[in-house]
Amino acid sequence: MKISSKFECKNVLFSVEVFPPKKENPVESIYAAAEKICTLSPDYVSVTYGAGGSAFQQKVTADLAAHLKKHGAEPLAHLTCVNSSLPEIRSMLRLLKENGVENILALRGDRAPEAGGDPELPHASDLIRFIRETGGGFDIAATCYPEGHPECDSLEEDIVYLREKVDRGATHLISQLFFDNGDFYRMLELCDKAGIHVPIQAGIMPVINSRQIQRMVSLCGAKLPTKFSKIMARYEGNPAALFDAGICYATEQIIDLISSGVRGIHLYSMNNFKVAETIHRNIKNILRGVNES
Repeated sequence: MKISSKFECKNVLFSVEVFPPKKENPVESIYAAAEKICTLSPDYVSVTYGAGGSAFQQKVTADLAAHLKKHGAEPLAHLTCVNSSLPEIRSMLRLLKENGVENILALRGDRAPEAGGDPELPHASDLIRFIRETGGGFDIAATCYPEGHPECDSLEEDIVYLREKVDRGATHLISQLFFDNGDFYRMLELCDKAGIHVPIQAGIMPVINSRQIQRMVSLCGAKLPTKFSKIMARYEGNPAALFDAGICYATEQIIDLISSGVRGIHLYSMNNFKVAETIHRNIKNILRGVNES
């Protein structure tokens, strides 16, 4: 089922991200965790583009997406373009189609320093257009950045490029992780002014260890509010306390977002079923309430 159709049926979607194993491990090594996440009945499960060579990336992402489909979950397969040739992208689209995958998250991807020459599709908006022109009937999602893309000079500039993604065929947006809801609301206001009216999901990552947050912030540049930093500093030496505090902080974020009318929550669970299950348990009655109203 296409995710755009799910937005027509529900006020708020709940989705979870999983990622394939590293190249040295078989894709089957993640099946148990993925199957557990399916028991939560998320509206869909996104599958990141596997690490390693292009052929390996394609296979593990398509295999995991197909496995999720067999277990009753709707997969959203990630697809990057900056380090891939057009034949490689066409091959991935065929592979996804053969596996019954209907939804794609179109991403630029991180530039590989060793990759020479100019990419054939340099931006996510180019990939979105290419998927639309190639056919296949895919629903296409794209990403957005509540604090602006790290390579943009301002959030306003980033919104211009975001509008281009939507104009070229993105049917809904998923935000990068953030820890201050005010940043997300500001982005929503700018999107509305720019004529971006597709559903936008809030990307939330419960932080359960200090190394995790340091790595994620270094990758995406999300700022840490004072309240969040105090939690990290106070409980970083106590894993059990930090887990509870991280879950509580994320739950508070989600409750505020849903109360403010957000169209969806996308959970970056880092393949941790306990995190996904605990968050889902905390908000399941809230989700049921808004979707039955």
